[in-house]
Amino acid sequence: MSNTTEMEYELTFLLSRVPDEAAQATGTKMEDSYLPNDLAVHPRLRIRRNGDKYFLTKKTPVSEGDASAHIEQTIELDRAEYDALREASSRRVTKTRYAVSIAGHDCEVDVFEGALTGLAVIDFEFKTKYAMSNFVAPDVCGADVTQESFIAGGMLAGRSIDDIKPELNRLGYDIIT
Repeated sequence: MSNTTEMEYELTFLLSRVPDEAAQATGTKMEDSYLPNDLAVHPRLRIRRNGDKYFLTKKTPVSEGDASAHIEQTIELDRAEYDALREASSRRVTKTRYAVSIAGHDCEVDVFEGALTGLAVIDFEFKTKYAMSNFVAPDVCGADVTQESFIAGGMLAGRSIDDIKPELNRLGYDIIT
């Protein structure tokens, strides 16, 4: 098992369509569960099933109010540990993730399922804050939602597309059909 701590710089954008690069790629099914269960709290603990691997991750913002930079601590779990921790959470999100390259940038396209069907986002990660600040989003990107708390995985967990529709409408997002 491995444990990691890393600095993460990330920008997140809405997608009004699944990019061709992702549509032609093989995705990985993921299920994320978040703690605590209180929907009014932005959870920092995530239990993840990524294919046949299992993880517990704590994401802590470097600066409160800036969702673009996090310290991410991850512990690999075995299946029994994952199952036990998953039972502690009722806040879940399921999605398929596509790791692709778009306009020369490595990225992850998340297409949500279940109660959040119709939502898709794209994340770009950077090694430095400088690289992130000089990034020009490709045409496929919609609204920059990096600082929108409602779109964070933990805040999506336990909600439906109808619950977040007012926020999506405010950003001019068309539900993917």
